[in-house]
Amino acid sequence: MQDWLWMTAADLGRGVADGTIDPVALTETYLTAIDGHPLRDRIYARVSHDRARAEAKAAAARAASGLRRSPFDGVPVSWKDLFDTAGLGTEAGTNLMAGRVPDADADVLQNATAAGLVCLGKTHMSEIAFSGLGLNPMTATPPCKNDAEAVPGGSSSGAAASVAFGLAAAGIGSDTGGSVRIPSAWNDLVGLKTSHGLLSLKGVVPLCQTFDTVGPLCRSVEDANLLFGLLGGTKPADLGAASLAGLNVAILDTIAMDGVRDAPLQAFENAVAVLEAQGVNVTHASFPQLAQAFDVAGNLYAGDSYGWWRDKVEAAPEKMFPQILERVRGGQHVSAADYVSGWNLLRQVRDAFTAAFAGFDAVIMPTAPILPPNADRLLTDDAYYKTENLLALRNTRIANLLDLTSLTLPTGTPSCGIMFNTPKHAEARLLRIGVAAEAALRAGQDTKDTIA
Repeated sequence: MQDWLWMTAADLGRGVADGTIDPVALTETYLTAIDGHPLRDRIYARVSHDRARAEAKAAAARAASGLRRSPFDGVPVSWKDLFDTAGLGTEAGTNLMAGRVPDADADVLQNATAAGLVCLGKTHMSEIAFSGLGLNPMTATPPCKNDAEAVPGGSSSGAAASVAFGLAAAGIGSDTGGSVRIPSAWNDLVGLKTSHGLLSLKGVVPLCQTFDTVGPLCRSVEDANLLFGLLGGTKPADLGAASLAGLNVAILDTIAMDGVRDAPLQAFENAVAVLEAQGVNVTHASFPQLAQAFDVAGNLYAGDSYGWWRDKVEAAPEKMFPQILERVRGGQHVSAADYVSGWNLLRQVRDAFTAAFAGFDAVIMPTAPILPPNADRLLTDDAYYKTENLLALRNTRIANLLDLTSLTLPTGTPSCGIMFNTPKHAEARLLRIGVAAEAALRAGQDTKDTIA
C-alpha cells in the first residue's frame, strides 16, 4: 500500500476502476502517512479526516456498483488554503483570516467532489498568496523536496509539498504570477496554469482577481489534463497520438533568458536538445514590447490586491509578515488613472504578442531563472528577499501578463523546470505538446541514468 503514495493520480484511478485499489484503504493510507509524517504541520494547515473518510466510503460503494463518476473517483487530493471548504477553516495563509470557516465549498471543489475526488485537507501557502518563494513565518513554511534548507516555491507551497512528500495524489493551487508553476518546478512536479477566467474563482480567496487562476500540481501531464477537466466540469483533452515531430517552438530571449543561473540554464539547454532530437524546430525570438508589460505590472498587481485586502490589512497590519505587508501596501499609491492606463497598455502588448508569435506552436523558457533560495537568509536579508522573490516569479509572470496558458515540466535536473506557453484557451494544444515532451524528457533521463 505504501506504493500508492507515489503513484500518479491516473494510475490510482485505474486501480480503483479495476478493483485492485479500494478507495477506503487508499484514503486511510494517505491519512496515516499524513498523521505520521514529521513535517505534517509544515505541509497541512488542516486535515479533513471525517470528510475524507466519508467521501472514500461513498467512492467505494460507487466502484462496487459500477457507477464511478470519473477517472479520479476515490482519489485523494489536497487543496490550497484559499479554496473555501464548508465547515473547515480557510485562512489564506494569514492571521488576518484566522478562524474563518466558510459555509460552502468553492465552485471548483464542488466540481471535484461531484466527480468523486476525496478531499484530504488544506495546505499551507504564502501569506495571501503574494510571494513566489513559499516563505511564511506567520503560519508555516513548507519544505522543499530537494533542499531541506531552502524554500519550496510559492504561493502554492504546501500543495507542492503534499505531492512531493507522498501526502497527496495531487494538489490544487492557484496561479497569479507563477504560484502553481514555481513550487511545481522546485519540487520536480508538473504544474498547469489555466487560462484566466476559464475555471471558476467563486469561493477562492482572491489576491488579484484580474490575474488569479486555478490549476493542479501533480506527477504527470495526464493527471493535469484530467484534473483540469474535472475542476471545470468539462471533458479532458484527447492526448492520444501526441507527437513533437514538426512542431515550431520559440525560445523567448527577451527578459526570460536574462541572467538565468547555471543549473537552470544547463537543464533548459539539455531539455531543448532532447526536444530537437525528437523533431522540434526551435527558434530564438525576441519581443521588445514585453518590457512595457513589466513596467506596468507592479501597479496592476498592487492596485488589484490592495483594493481587495486594504480594509483587512489596515485594521491589523501587525499581523502580517513585513515583506508581504510592504508588497500589498504598494497599492496605496496606484491612482485609478494609472491603473486604467496600465491595463490599456497591457492589452496592446497582448495583441502584439499574439500577432508576433502566431506562427509558433508554443513559446518556451526556463520555468525559473534561479534555484530555491535559502530560507534563513530570506528572513534576515531584506535585499536578498526582494531580489530572489522577483527573480523567482519573473519568467512565470510572463504568461499571466500576456494572458497565456502555461505548463511546467521537470527536466530531470532537481528543481529545474522547462515551461511551455500557448495562447489563452489553448489548453488542449498545450497538454498534447506537454505529454509528448514529458515522454521525451523522461526517456532522455532514463538513457542518461543507464549510461551513468
